[in-house]
This record gives sequence, C-alpha cells and structure tokens, in this order.
Amino acid sequence: MRRVAATRRFCSAFALAALALCAAGGLSFAQDYPSRFIRVIVGPGPDITARLFGPKITEALGQQVVIEPRPGAGGTIAAQAVAGAPPDGYTLLLASASYTINTALAQSPLDLGRDFAPIALLATVPFVLVVHPPVEAKSLAELVALAKAKPGKLNYASSGIGTPPHLAGELFKSMAGIDVVHVPFREANSALNAVVSGAVEMMFSIASTAASQIDGGKVRGIAVTSMSASPLVPGLPAMAEAGLAGFSVLGWNGLVAPKGTPPVVIGKLNSAVQRGLDDGELRQRLVAAGYEPAARNSPDDFARFIQADTAKWVALVEQTKMKGQ
Repeated sequence: MRRVAATRRFCSAFALAALALCAAGGLSFAQDYPSRFIRVIVGPGPDITARLFGPKITEALGQQVVIEPRPGAGGTIAAQAVAGAPPDGYTLLLASASYTINTALAQSPLDLGRDFAPIALLATVPFVLVVHPPVEAKSLAELVALAKAKPGKLNYASSGIGTPPHLAGELFKSMAGIDVVHVPFREANSALNAVVSGAVEMMFSIASTAASQIDGGKVRGIAVTSMSASPLVPGLPAMAEAGLAGFSVLGWNGLVAPKGTPPVVIGKLNSAVQRGLDDGELRQRLVAAGYEPAARNSPDDFARFIQADTAKWVALVEQTKMKGQ
C-alpha cells in the first residue's frame, strides 16, 4: 500500500510539474509574440481598413501584416479559415456586420461572439437612405407619410438578401410601420443604379458611395443610419434624430482571432490597433476612404459591440420571420 501511495504521489507531482512547464512555455510564447508575419483574412466587403491598419500594426509589433482575401459564401469561407487556425495570434479575421447578420439568419455554423476572440473595432460607416429625385419626399417624415399613403406601392433596392442594406430596409419598415417592397440586386452598384434610373424608389446606400451620387444630383439624400449626423454626408440628419428614435445600422470592421488566443497576445494586438486609432494621418485616410475611425476601445468593448449588433439583428429576424438566401 505504501508503494502504491508513493507511486500516486510521484505521478501527481509529475503531472503538476508538467502543467507548470506547459504554462511557462505558453507564457514565454505569448511574451515573445510575434516572431513571424501575421495574416489578416478578409471575407466579404472591402479590405481597405485592413490595408490601412496593417502598416501601423507592423510598426508597433515589428512583424509584417499580410492581407489575404478569402471571398465567397457570405464570409463563411474566411471565418472557417480563421476559426480553424491555431489560437496563436498569427491568423486574424477582418470581421464585419456580415458576420453578425449571418448569425441572426443562421447562415453560418460560426458565431462571431462565441467562436472568436475580439481584438478591437477599427472603423464604422453609416448607410444613407436615398431616393430617386422625383419622389415626392424631401424628409424622413414625408417619406414615411408617402409610404403610408401608398402601402405596397413603393420599392426599396438592396445588394441582396441578407445584406446590411436589406436588413436596414426591413428595420425601417418595422420601426416606421410602413409597407414597402424589397427588390434585391446582385450587388450594390446595380441597386443604386436602379434608384438613379427610377426603376426603384429608394435604398440604403453605403455613405462613401451615396455622397458622390447626392452631390451629383442623381439621388436625394434623406437621412443617415448612424445615431447622429455623420461628417461623411454633411447636411443630412440621422434617422434616429428625424423621427425614428434608436434607429441605427452601421457597416463596420474589426479584428478577431481564433477562440482561445492568449490574452497577452490579444492585448498586444489591441495596443497596436489603438496606436493606429491615435494616429491623425491614419484617421484622415480612413475618412477619405469613407469610414469613421472608431474611438479607442478594448477587447471587452468590442465584445459588447458584437453582442449588441447580433442581438439587434436576431430580434429583427425573429420579428419579421426573415429568411436568408
């Protein structure tokens, strides 16, 4: 019996020593991070925010940031590539609103809030509710009144079922209590061209694109979808300020890592992003590209942002019984 007890004590001591060595090795790895290049995988949408922040992260951490597009399947291909990568901080995902919408529509087995480790929000961009110029509405109140006077007669375009402009339209319908018909197109330019031509009365267009069309008189801007007026589209009120309190739809980009990435690594990446957000030149370049730079934010701040965005779309999908593609 004494021999068995001694053996057990030896095994327990050996196991504890092994755990201590693993912990020390993991801590050493995290402290030495990064020792090679970092990949940022991009799914749907532009990669401009990743390309703008990449050099700043390289400058802060001393390793090259490589941007790797993985389009297709509404972002699922990119998300799966990152979720399945080692949680070591060398493979990151440029996340966007497409991923929280995918969760709400059950279009992906992955959940951004559950299956990834948030790093930081990089930038946001509002949409603009625009109408064909001859439409007899020059304000949000007038457009809502027109839609209520003609239920089912007005159409709104989008860049496809399950895209942010589509869900913005459904949120507008729900909050304003109006009946307008969704007309999906294959991509955003085709949808906007339909509004310009008058084939469709309205749409929610990304601010960077809408601004030039408004300036050219090809469409009329009604309101922006941020919670307050946006410097990207001067002179337009926010929908939340023009009669639909609480209305908010943002395009956004942020960085996430595979779940289980060490907090020390997440912290280093977050600090590198914050240095970029503090850089006046980078902020100017983001605005020139049609984005509003994020405020300084922690991984926990970004986690709450993702949670709130997901919850909003889940509630809308449940209320409207919307289905994805």
